Amino acid sequence: MTITRRERLRTATVSEIKEGARRLLVSGGPQAVSLRAIARDMGMTAPAIYRYFPSLEALIKALADDLIDELAATVTAAGEAAGDDPTAQLGAMARGFRRWSIEHPVEFGLIFGTPNPAFGDLQAECGPEDPGARFGRPYLATFLRLWERSPWPTPPRELMEAHLGPHLEPLWLSQGELPIEVAYTFLSGWSRLYGLVAMEVFNQLRWAVTEPEALFEVELAMFLIQLGAAPD
Repeated sequence: MTITRRERLRTATVSEIKEGARRLLVSGGPQAVSLRAIARDMGMTAPAIYRYFPSLEALIKALADDLIDELAATVTAAGEAAGDDPTAQLGAMARGFRRWSIEHPVEFGLIFGTPNPAFGDLQAECGPEDPGARFGRPYLATFLRLWERSPWPTPPRELMEAHLGPHLEPLWLSQGELPIEVAYTFLSGWSRLYGLVAMEVFNQLRWAVTEPEALFEVELAMFLIQLGAAPD
């Protein structure tokens, strides 16, 4: 399929608008992002941007989607660089997530922090192509390989099915049905990983530790041990 010159120009303009939104986000926080400011930086009129994004909310959602895809690519690359062992991959992916997050704290806040009502619900729709689903897929695939190689201890299956099973529809819709043991372990591990990284990004550990990475490494090692895997 041949892409026309008009389509190429439109794609380039959309990318430039999102790049401008990200610069404003990083330099001034979410409140600094406005269509008028982006248009001014691009030498456009504010109404002209509406030909590309119908609202500020639509632009912010598109930017958030791109950021999640960027993070997913970072995590995937970290796992691939770790070789074929799923244990090493999980460790590398967790570290890749932390590294990206502390290097991009404002972007992390947009996609993982408290939702800003002005930007709407960025996770309103779930499905295989939902940005969050694309982000979680590399982790889940790695957990599944590790489970198939050597199942680890989990809570009783009947307990997980009774309490968690009825509420996993979004996960099944976005990832396909998985063993409930894998789903539980993924969600439990993600909660621990996100919690630690969020506390570090938002400077909520300074009162307790001088180096949050040390706590992160201990928690990561303990989680891998719980999976019956020797941490690297």
